[in-house]
Amino acid sequence: MPQIIFFAAVGVAAYVGYRSFVREAQRVTAKVRRAEKQAASGATGTLVKDPETGEYRLAKD
Repeated sequence: MPQIIFFAAVGVAAYVGYRSFVREAQRVTAKVRRAEKQAASGATGTLVKDPETGEYRLAKD
């Protein structure tokens, strides 16, 4: 019985680690794509609209 609990815990930890890895990889990929677009267009930053004030500000990474 302890082996089942151990392997279940290892499985859950592996699943959580995998999901965390995929989320981080997507974030890094989006950052690289944004940088490539900025380099291609000659822009110095990406503007993001603030929903509360309606003003545009530079995106924070």
